[in-house]
Parts: sequence; structure tokens; C-alpha cells
Amino acid sequence: MRRCLALLLLLLALPSPAAELILELGSTRQAWQTEQLLRHPQAQDISIARDVAYKRTMHYRAVPLAALLEGIGADDHLQAVALDGFAAEMPAGPLLQTGPAQAWLAVEDPAQPWPSLGKDKPGAGPFYLVWTHPQASGIRPEQWPFQIAAIKRLASVQARFPALLPDPRLGAQDPVRQGFALFQQNCLACHRLNGAGDAQFGPDLNLPHNPTEYFQPVYLRQYIRDPQSLRHWPQAKMPGFSREVLDEQELDALLAYLKHMAGRRP
Repeated sequence: MRRCLALLLLLLALPSPAAELILELGSTRQAWQTEQLLRHPQAQDISIARDVAYKRTMHYRAVPLAALLEGIGADDHLQAVALDGFAAEMPAGPLLQTGPAQAWLAVEDPAQPWPSLGKDKPGAGPFYLVWTHPQASGIRPEQWPFQIAAIKRLASVQARFPALLPDPRLGAQDPVRQGFALFQQNCLACHRLNGAGDAQFGPDLNLPHNPTEYFQPVYLRQYIRDPQSLRHWPQAKMPGFSREVLDEQELDALLAYLKHMAGRRP
């Protein structure tokens, strides 16, 4: 019994295994090991105030993401895929800029693992996309994917998933079009709609029914702002969208898109 306990304690004391980041940037596929990234020539120690995942100041060893995106241009489209199925859609432009907001790939050192994100939850490693001065470019929380396993170059969301598109007859300034853009930024990382999307995390938002059909408007707004205030369960994962992230006009536009898409099922 003592030997078993000693072995268990020894295993718990061992550092976490190193991880591998896959980059699929067109015709090339590259694998970066943790140790390679920690020793990257451009790696440095950075501090992130108001870290999105940890809700406090965090310190990381990180590489400027642009240094890893060889051959990628500002007009390209990327997707960060997490271990849990979260799939963040990201235009490449903001990821390539060096300021004022700058994207970094934080790399977890197996010898110094990052803290858990909550009770019975893993940490944000092995790789986490973080931003310095995010407010300067209006970077949203969904643009901070963690537990990243791969980054891929893909066609745009509109080209890959035409089932997400609103009616083409809508005017360029119609709120539904703004809502579609907000849906891509804030919802598509976790949800599909009309079966379209790559996320494996949350339910489809139009099949079999759209939330605008079974939620009263006031409760749907409350659910988006603070899911736990309306439905409380221990395994809940959906974050709330505060007014700092999604103001009232933007929330109106997002709901207009969802309501519009209720009439555009396959």
C-alpha cells in the first residue's frame, strides 16, 4: 500500500508532458514542440493584465504569433482549434500586426504548469493566444482561444459555410449583416448554425429550433448576458457577454441575425 502511495505521489510530482502545436498554413504542415517554442529566438517573458481566461494578471513565456505565421497575409483567414473542440475563426490581419494590440502564443512550460481554470478543470495550456493592449484594437474575448492544438489557414467563413449567410437582398447597412459579423466573432467558436461550422462545443443555434423561438426576448437577453442567472448547472461552460464585450446595439444586431436565420433553415 505504501509503495502504491509513494508511486502515486511521484507521478503527481512529475512535470506535465510536452505538447505539440500543428500549423497548417496552406500547402505546408509544421509541428512545433513545446521546447522548441520556449527556446524560439523571439520568445520572451510577457505580462498580461486582465487575462481573459484567468481574470487576473498573468505572466507567460510567449512568442509573437506573427513569427510563426510564415507565408500568411493580412487578407488570409485562420482558425485556432482547441483540444475541447472550440474553433475560433480569426482574420489574419490583427494577428500579424505588431501594435498597438499584438497577438502572442503563450507556451506552457511542463516544469511550471499553469493553474487550473477552476475546480476540476484543466489549465489554459499547452498553448494560449493572448494579447497585449487588446483594447487598442477592440479584441474580443473569443479571440483569446486557449488549449490550442492547431492553427489552420482556411477559406473565409462565408465561403466555407453558405448556410450561415443572411438573405443577399438585405442592404449593406442592415443590422442583420452586422449581427452576422458579430455571430462569427462571438458565437461560431462554440456553436454551429444550420449544421454549418466547425465547432464541436455547443448546440446548433437553428436546428431543430432557434433560441429566438423558444426564449421570451427579455430572458434571451438575460441568458446571453449571464447564462448562470437563468440556467444554473455545474458543468455550464457558456460565458456571459457583458456590455463591455457586446453593447446593447450590438446585442440587438446579433438577435436580429438569429431571428432572421430562423426563417432560413435548409
